[in-house]
Parts: sequence; C-alpha cells; structure tokens
Amino acid sequence: MELEPGLAGFRCRPQLGIGPVGYLVSTPNGNLLWDCPSHVDGAVVEEVRRRGGLSAISASHPHFYGAMVDWSEAFAGAPILLPVADREWAMRSSPAMRHWESSAELLPGLTAIRCGGHFEGSSVLHWPAGAEGRGVLFTGDTIMLVADRRSVSFMRSYPNLIPLGASDVRRIQAAVEPLRYDRMYGNPGWDKLLDQGGPEAVKRSAARYLDRISR
Repeated sequence: MELEPGLAGFRCRPQLGIGPVGYLVSTPNGNLLWDCPSHVDGAVVEEVRRRGGLSAISASHPHFYGAMVDWSEAFAGAPILLPVADREWAMRSSPAMRHWESSAELLPGLTAIRCGGHFEGSSVLHWPAGAEGRGVLFTGDTIMLVADRRSVSFMRSYPNLIPLGASDVRRIQAAVEPLRYDRMYGNPGWDKLLDQGGPEAVKRSAARYLDRISR
C-alpha cells in the first residue's frame, strides 16, 4: 500500500479489483477514512496512526465496503457510518457500524449526502473547508469524473454500461447543487481528480447527459 501526500489518498499496489483509492481526510476534528481500500497491511496502519489514526470510516457506495470492518478493528473499533439504504450490502456485521438516512455529519465539518443512482445509498462527502481553503467533494462513482478531467457522468452499472434515467440524474444534481466546493475527487482510479470548477462541471455535464438521453 502507498500513502500519497496532500489529501492522503492511498492506493493498492498491486492493484486489487477495480483499483480502489482510499482518502484519509485529515481535519482538526480527527481523520475520516473515505472509500476504504480493499487491503489492510501493517505498514499503512502504522502510517495512518502516525498521522493521527481514524475517528470514523465511511464510503460512497458498497463497492468500497469489503475491508471496512478490518480497518475499524485496526483502529480500536473506529465507527463505521453508512447510509441505511445500503445496509443489506454490508456482508460483515460489527458493533462499530451505525446508519444514517439522507445526510450525516460524519465528523465536524465533514458531511455525507445520499444521492442515490449507482446504488440506492450512493453518497458524496462534502468538505467545505477543503484543501488549500477550497471546498472538496468526494464523489466515489456517484458522480463519475471522466477522462477529460473537465466533465462528469452518471451510470447505474459501470461494468454493464447501464445508464441512469433522467429523474435519477436530476436528483443527484439537486443533492449537490447547494454545496460549496471547487475540487472533486472520485473513484475508482488515481486519475479521478477535477482540480477546479466542480459545480460548473456537474451542471454542464448533467445538462449534456439529459439532452442526449431525451433524443
């Protein structure tokens, strides 16, 4: 496992599964692990401890649920905070697991918002303070950052290329529209970064998507 500087995303080497990237979101009120990597080893646990440990764990959707109990157990039962809509996808139970409905403040200043779409409970994480004073939206693949790094898209199933319908896309857009942010960090893959202009990208891309599926 490697731990990167900055927002401290960490990835698996060799790549496991869909190539997950986890984000260690470090705030004055503690550290949140968002989108758990699917592997836990001693070296990365020690590095996370050096950076202050974990105060909470969560994920954008169930494709990042696999090792969350292992991460919690490595950090003295750190709470695992998940949307109740995706409760059925948690394959391991844990006393650390707690559930929320439409939104939840996972740590002071870090709020998860349920958008639906890819999964019923698919969510984003909003960090208004962000890095370098710019707000950040961690999207998983609730809102997929695409290859040009200027646009986003939406899917029900990425492996099977099943798109979302108009009502789902409008619901996702409405859920994030009130949020203040500039950067966007997605998943899976290390290249899922939009460094500026996040709200404009979502608005423009949603309009393009809705136009194409209406023809």
